[in-house]
Amino acid sequence: MSTVKKAKSAVTAQQVASYLAAHPDFFQDEDELLLQMRIMHKRGSAISLVERQMQVLRERNVDMHNRLTELMDVARDNDRLFDKVRRLILEMLEAQTVDELVGIVDDSLRHSFQVPFASLTLFHDKPISIGRSTTLKAAQQHIGGLLVSHKAFCGVLRAKELVFLFGQEQAEHIQSAAVVTLEHNGIQGVLAVGSDDQQHYNSSMDTLFLTYLADVLARVLPSMLASLRAVK
Repeated sequence: MSTVKKAKSAVTAQQVASYLAAHPDFFQDEDELLLQMRIMHKRGSAISLVERQMQVLRERNVDMHNRLTELMDVARDNDRLFDKVRRLILEMLEAQTVDELVGIVDDSLRHSFQVPFASLTLFHDKPISIGRSTTLKAAQQHIGGLLVSHKAFCGVLRAKELVFLFGQEQAEHIQSAAVVTLEHNGIQGVLAVGSDDQQHYNSSMDTLFLTYLADVLARVLPSMLASLRAVK
């Protein structure tokens, strides 16, 4: 037995027109389809009011779609950042010693947050062998301008400031930096991050995360430094 396949005939323009004529309310619930339609008028450069309205609606639709896409991208970035910050804070709270705390912060900034240059300098009356440390008086002599405002700084630092914060070897490669003080009942230190891109850290950059990290450090460090003095 042979099977006969009937080819479906293409829908003609006349059939479409006849259907729409018989169903004038067809587009009532077809907003998206209506926005995609283009009705051209051969009247020189002039267009009808309806066509102009449709054009505006299409442009607004595209603009809103782009904005929504941008907002979703920002939301996803914020979710990833929040997760990294959460893990870092939990690890900091679990640290038992200053040495462990400094290592956790440095490792997280360099690997999780992809910061090429990071430095945590603690202010202490007497030199300590853990991480970078100096006296507050010495810090005021070298980076006094960064300590006065008590706000995060983003931009280009002077050569001597870079050397003080990062050391000579790293300072030679840093073109811009962000610096924030660790302050809670007095200045306890300074946290700095750097980049080899001169435009990376600038005055318009958001420093919320860096400030938040410094606030947590300023509250975790005192007890650790106190126990360090007690051991000595």
